[in-house]
Amino acid sequence: MNAIQQVIQKQKQNGYRCLIGYITTGDPSPLQTLEIADALIRGGVDILELGLPFSDPIADGPTIQNASLRALKAGTTPKCVLEIVKQIKTKQDIPLVIMTYYNPVFKYGVKRFLIDAKMAGVNGFIIPDLPIEEADEYRQAAKTAQIETIFLASPATSPQRLQRIVDASSGFLYLVSRFGVTGIQTSVEDTTVNLIKKVQPFTSGKIPLAVGFGISKPEHVKRVISAGADAVIVGSAFINIVQRSAQNHGTTLKELELAASTLKVATKV
Repeated sequence: MNAIQQVIQKQKQNGYRCLIGYITTGDPSPLQTLEIADALIRGGVDILELGLPFSDPIADGPTIQNASLRALKAGTTPKCVLEIVKQIKTKQDIPLVIMTYYNPVFKYGVKRFLIDAKMAGVNGFIIPDLPIEEADEYRQAAKTAQIETIFLASPATSPQRLQRIVDASSGFLYLVSRFGVTGIQTSVEDTTVNLIKKVQPFTSGKIPLAVGFGISKPEHVKRVISAGADAVIVGSAFINIVQRSAQNHGTTLKELELAASTLKVATKV
């Protein structure tokens, strides 16, 4: 069992499900990212997903797109992201997952990037624009580097393709809860609940099921977990706090810790 799955299993044994928090690395600055990570972890985030800023984040809505632009303007590069990972790992003992697009990985050099990431302390990668049909080279390099490959499934994924994705994934399966891009929604629709119940038999006993896109409130967390999710992924809600309180960093950190704490309490089964 890998480090990501160990954390998810430990939370289950303690009567909780896993809270995965997403932030854009380098937003609003690389130095502040370290403090933001600490605040979320103090609040109860079990796994931290670090977005590597990219100029064309096709799976992301305006909130994360704007965060990526701010991070790029602050000078955040892939090497900078790995350095931030290394610094987080010196203080925090939780799994770190990088979410990026394939272009930065390819440009850096797939094998070299994965090896450097492993040395920095990265536990897994999520690459939304890398389809399973074109991922053989990447998957082999990730396996060699001992980094988990986390694929995404969506409401449009057929049962046959879903089975292939489950078989190829490690760490957890990232289930996109709805059509469209990332961003806050007002409620968790019945279609999302039905989707989780449809996918859960494919993952049960094989790999943890994590659900993301639009989850921002405790009631969202409770509904997704009640449907059968092993973990919830929250991103835009945290990034909105970073953006809203940008002029008062102390306030930002307090609000992030409180938000994470409130969401973590909602993961109790």
